[in-house]
Amino acid sequence: MKKVVLSIAGLDPSGGAGILADTRAIFAFDCFPAACVTSITFQNTQGVFGAEHVSGESLRRQILPVLDDYEVSAVKTGMLPTAETIRVTAELLSDAGISAIVVDPVVRSTSGFDLIDDQALRELIDELFPLAALITPNIPETERITGVAIGSLEDVSEAAEILRSFGAANILIKGGHAIGPIGEGTNTAERKATDYLFVGDDLFEISGEFHETTATHGTGCILSAAIAVNLALGYSLHESTKIAKSFVNEGIRNAPMLGKGFSPIGIDFISRSAQK
Repeated sequence: MKKVVLSIAGLDPSGGAGILADTRAIFAFDCFPAACVTSITFQNTQGVFGAEHVSGESLRRQILPVLDDYEVSAVKTGMLPTAETIRVTAELLSDAGISAIVVDPVVRSTSGFDLIDDQALRELIDELFPLAALITPNIPETERITGVAIGSLEDVSEAAEILRSFGAANILIKGGHAIGPIGEGTNTAERKATDYLFVGDDLFEISGEFHETTATHGTGCILSAAIAVNLALGYSLHESTKIAKSFVNEGIRNAPMLGKGFSPIGIDFISRSAQK
């Protein structure tokens, strides 16, 4: 029987990020996606131009029937723009007893549009971080949440300790925004996209090819969705993260280069063999 994976996130009408990107990633691993919309954004590959958020009650009325009907194996949360929607999400997921929850703390779009205010961010930390099997902030998100300016591996470790003090059991700090391995040079040939996975007291550095490309729209969404899917399929946190990292890397490599800005990655063109 197919595993059901639920995405709770915003709608990107251009399809590159948010709930549509999550759905594509879940399908790619032969699982069944369910989706509950937290916000209707106005965006394309060039930027985010605004958003209309759903109410907490509207989100509750989306999530409850899904949880009542399906055996949901994993959940990925993305854009949760208000304190109200965060509280509803945390309450329902806690009541459902789902352990495989991946929280992508979406803070700001690549184009610089703020997707969550400080009050909602505090609620996200207090209510959802303790429920998560994994949180997946990128470096700018980590810096905003922890107040640590990241320029070295020591900074990454310091930030991870702060995130752990907020209740996050396991943490993936995504290093794609760094120049090469953190603290190293800018020679393109030497650059790696290195992510830092903290599982309990263990640190795993997961490196991948660095691509000079504008095909980065939706990478964070797809990575967290792919991790959730692989947790649903029974892989460990470390294995799920490595598979998802490889999946996103191949997606960037196979990007169709649509749109005039940050093109969506090409996960629809990846073979099953490339996913593993």
